[in-house]
Amino acid sequence: MIQPPSPEIQSSRGAPLFGFWYPAVPSHRLRPGTMTGLQMLDLPILLCRDRTGMLAAMRDLCPHRGMPMSFGRFDGERVECPYHGWQFDTKGRCRRIPALPEGGSFQSDKIGVSTYPAQEMDGMIWLYLADERGNIDPLPPVPRMPLPSEPRQSFHISLTYTCTPDDGVIGLIDPVHGPYVHSWWRSDARMHEKTKVFEPIPHGFRMTAHRPAKNSGPFHWIERIYGGPLSTTIDFLLPNQRVELMQCGRAWLANRLMATPVSDMECRIDFSAYWRGLHWLPFGNLIFRTLTKMFLGQDERAMKHLAVGLRHKPSSMFLGDADMPARWYYKLKAAHLESVQTGCPFDHPLKERVTLRWRS
Repeated sequence: MIQPPSPEIQSSRGAPLFGFWYPAVPSHRLRPGTMTGLQMLDLPILLCRDRTGMLAAMRDLCPHRGMPMSFGRFDGERVECPYHGWQFDTKGRCRRIPALPEGGSFQSDKIGVSTYPAQEMDGMIWLYLADERGNIDPLPPVPRMPLPSEPRQSFHISLTYTCTPDDGVIGLIDPVHGPYVHSWWRSDARMHEKTKVFEPIPHGFRMTAHRPAKNSGPFHWIERIYGGPLSTTIDFLLPNQRVELMQCGRAWLANRLMATPVSDMECRIDFSAYWRGLHWLPFGNLIFRTLTKMFLGQDERAMKHLAVGLRHKPSSMFLGDADMPARWYYKLKAAHLESVQTGCPFDHPLKERVTLRWRS
């Protein structure tokens, strides 16, 4: 369908969504007996892995004076605040207050810090950041990559973008910035009209299986190697995930791009790729990683430039089919928040398959 030229105006960026699993750090970066501090959704978080390999996450502020405990020590069992030596176990309970006299009646374990559920999946550590409902029972499952089989190779890249949470997510699903932000890959001289079919999926939408575009030369090359055809599906899932799966014969490539809010003007971008095929290509992992860094670096620069304009708090304009995924994102957010606040079932804004057309 072709949208009439009447733009939709989004006057402000909203707060990030709570009540979801968010990626924290790659699993290999947190060894047994170590801890690390990070910020997610404006929350200071301390992430620990005890001596046995079990994960724990808690608020990274000592309740005594507000000192970040990530500046302190972790012996594999307890975290010690660097200011007055208060010690906390991995369940967030205070176990020792050195300044209290021996034999006193005060029970230190009645003091504690907030904790967050933590799990590992697909090489990432995930944290569940509850909304106003708290930690619901049971928790929703941790997002899992839809891999057709065991991958032969993989890599992960993280970058921090200067942008609002909403702009970070919209950048993941914008289909037409390529000829201008990534012109070395696909120039505006090679733009042509494209038609894509979208359908609703739980808490998101899917660009249904389709062949590579005419101006996607490298993918046609893969079709010739593996006897094609190459089929691609792209999913967007609240709160922040774009998942792409390409399959061609026995070969496949999957990638996931996630924009996790750090603060109101910072997002951490996590890109993970997994594939099976092209094992004979010399330095294949290095080549794919280098190309990905180039793409993400160009997006990072675009977001940094966009942030200059956002200081003036402008409205955003959504026009035509190319901006429809961004409209759906805002409507999905609104539908989720309404469901949480009212207790009513989630009312998906996309009711049926839709065909969109744009030039890129």
